[in-house]
Amino acid sequence: MKPQGAEPQDVQQEKIEPALSAEQALAPPSQRMVILRRLAGPLFSVAMLCLALWALHLLAKEVDYHQVRKYVNRLSRPRLLLAALFTALGYAVMTLYDRYALISIGRKLPWRRVSLISFISYAFSNAVGMSLLVSGSIRYRFYIQNGLTTAEVAKVVLFCTTSFWLGLLALTGVTLLCIPLPLDFPMAPLRMMAELRIPIAMALTLVPLLWLAGGLLHRPLRIFRLRINMPSVSTGFRQILIGAFDWGLAAAVLYILMPDQLNNGFGHFLAIFVIAQIAGLISHVPGGLGVFEAIMLAGFGATGNEALAAPILGALVVFRVVYYLLPLCGAIVMVLQREARGIREKSLLSPWFTGLLPSFFAGLTLVSGAVLLFSGATRALPNRMEMLREVLPLSVLEVSHLLASVIGMLLLILARGLQRRLDAAYVLTLILLVAGAIFSLLKGIDYEEATLLTLLAMALAPAHRLFYRRASLFSTTFSLGWILAILAVLSCAVWLVTFSFKHVDYSNSLWWEFSFHEGGAPRALRALVAAAAAGMLFALASLIKPVKLHREPPTETELAQALPLIKQFPSAQAHLALMGDKTLLFDAEHRAFVMYDIEGRSWVTMGDPVGANEDVRRELVWAFLEQCERAGGWPVFYQVSPADLDLYLEVGMNLLKIGEEARVRLDGFNLDGKSKKVLRNTVNKLGRDGLRLEIVPAEAVAALMPQIKQISDAWMGDKRGREKRFSLGAFDPRYLVRTPMALVWQNDKLVAFANLFLTETREEASVDLMRFLPDGPTGIMDYLFVELMQWAKSEGYRWFNLGMAPLAGLQNRRQAPLWNRFGALVFGRGERFYNFRGLQRYKDKFDPEWEPRYMAVPGGIALPMILTNVASLIAGGLTGVVRR
Repeated sequence: MKPQGAEPQDVQQEKIEPALSAEQALAPPSQRMVILRRLAGPLFSVAMLCLALWALHLLAKEVDYHQVRKYVNRLSRPRLLLAALFTALGYAVMTLYDRYALISIGRKLPWRRVSLISFISYAFSNAVGMSLLVSGSIRYRFYIQNGLTTAEVAKVVLFCTTSFWLGLLALTGVTLLCIPLPLDFPMAPLRMMAELRIPIAMALTLVPLLWLAGGLLHRPLRIFRLRINMPSVSTGFRQILIGAFDWGLAAAVLYILMPDQLNNGFGHFLAIFVIAQIAGLISHVPGGLGVFEAIMLAGFGATGNEALAAPILGALVVFRVVYYLLPLCGAIVMVLQREARGIREKSLLSPWFTGLLPSFFAGLTLVSGAVLLFSGATRALPNRMEMLREVLPLSVLEVSHLLASVIGMLLLILARGLQRRLDAAYVLTLILLVAGAIFSLLKGIDYEEATLLTLLAMALAPAHRLFYRRASLFSTTFSLGWILAILAVLSCAVWLVTFSFKHVDYSNSLWWEFSFHEGGAPRALRALVAAAAAGMLFALASLIKPVKLHREPPTETELAQALPLIKQFPSAQAHLALMGDKTLLFDAEHRAFVMYDIEGRSWVTMGDPVGANEDVRRELVWAFLEQCERAGGWPVFYQVSPADLDLYLEVGMNLLKIGEEARVRLDGFNLDGKSKKVLRNTVNKLGRDGLRLEIVPAEAVAALMPQIKQISDAWMGDKRGREKRFSLGAFDPRYLVRTPMALVWQNDKLVAFANLFLTETREEASVDLMRFLPDGPTGIMDYLFVELMQWAKSEGYRWFNLGMAPLAGLQNRRQAPLWNRFGALVFGRGERFYNFRGLQRYKDKFDPEWEPRYMAVPGGIALPMILTNVASLIAGGLTGVVRR
């Protein structure tokens, strides 16, 4: 189908499982309703596909496969060339969508570049459907690389979608007003539309007219709280004209290919065509497959008319190839050329690049698997079978046909593994592509399929470094959408078998018939059952394997295993794992871990994966993501560093800047100069008053715990607050005895303490829990920080980490993302809830270097709930969010 309009989508990384997990089944009713709403869309699409295939079966029950192929073979070359010419004109018109969209937002890009982006996006979305997901994501990747902001890309997509629908509605309305429809349609919905033709046509035409009228308004149109800036009348007319011209050219392509018996004129044909297209769009079936064909057959009265139904089906098949498949192949070649050029220019390290190719190869593998299944469900060409009969034993032919279909099903499954960057999936896919090419030749000299599989194997072979994960394919989660895609391909294969061999009467003996010329139906049945059995065996193997969801607090053994990794990690914040309030997820060999906690549906990690091996840390991100998917949770990576952003971009997550971390370079730290006068005077004064710093090892902390607890209780009583958690330590003797302690004495009285985070590599030192007596000397925290930095400097540490200033560094500019503008507003005016500015000013007097920190989140409408969950997790509850 043509690209669909904006349809609500959850984001690329929020997967939906095929059945409710135990956690989801015990969820509150409101949460279960959310899950059911997510299932409704994909299930509706599959139901519509099945109904369409059943309608096709009824409408074309008298049609023979040979009749369809005969009409296709008889199509003249001039008609095919003319159809290809109109297809090229249609895709040229589609580039005007993007061109005028860019003009409307005041951006200018080279015409060739805009045409390339538009062609690729429409070639994929026309063939696959789901334009918001397919065309929108392609535009996003390409336009972002060409300097557009996220908001500008969204405006471009909205402009194109609006133009698409305005053109379709205008063309449909005008056509129905001018062209009468017969009242004897075999389908009840079509009969009703014919009876109500005039009211429907007027309603459809009214929509673009109202759009033009809105252009006369000199102010934004308000619909509830939504503000819509209406385009000018000239811009709106241009949108309608481009959309209508695009649809008219698409109809012309099919009209050229239709049989000569349909002599009612282009107007009557156009009316049926646009109605069938709208039906396909409403069904949400990818590409409108089956729905469009069924409406076209019914609309032209082909029911029971074998002489008319076969040519129409043949024309529809060729239309799919010319208008959808050929542009898709051209777009694939262009993408491969573009990415090959990127490899030569060393752009493989770009997160956008590495995020594109695995999904691209996964899509091609999915298509290749479908091709093998569809080939196994149809008859082989007689002349090729005659050639095989002379050189090949029958047993080899039968086994090759069976295995080719099984390989097709396995490629559908392995495509998901490629999308998840699994090394095993890469190796198996290469092997099966080569094997599939060989079996395609042996089962019917299908050199077209063999060429496709070979080319894909050659393109995939050099890309091994993109598939680095060593995880098991059986542990990979399959989203509901992916499962339904596999079932849809299998359903189409079943329909093809019934259509191709409807002249063969079924009997149990068919399963045991083996023959070169008369064995087509038995071979197709056996291959289809074998492919389905392969899919079921994989599903059973995946279900039988137990799923371990590690949600318990870490044991002493796990903390002991984590400690060496923590000490060797460059960031001292990894010591927060020793708090024991976060679950630790290790890799299989305990070379790295992530620490996380759960609040609501949000599974939140604290910081980046901890470990030295980069590949292991990357695999942990995938493992955590898949664990969240199995539990139906939202994966969130909190307070991650810029150095590791590619880990999260590769798995398709979005990044939000949440603040900046202050780090003092110790080799240049001193109290000299006018800017340090206040600090210098404070430290000197407190030194004269008898204050001194003592560093005690972790082994000696337990003996001091009674005195430390008195200071903590007094400090908490004075602040009248509650203990924070997750990103900060709390007073817990079991935690404090695991780290060294900095003590501040005034003569013989303990007045302040802070536990220390010290890395064995001397890369960074930091503090976590800092408390002092409320009646202690003024400036005691300044004294503690300065003395600690001087001590760390003398011990050879490079950095002293002062922690993060939340929301610092976010810009409230007009072109800034909405999150940045909101964060900057809270930073400037949120002192009632948290001392944002004061905290940044306090840390700034130590002359730190500020480094941004981010939160990696799944996109979509879940973001507000994720932010609420993270705030509640850190504050120790929702009530703690609004208290200092």
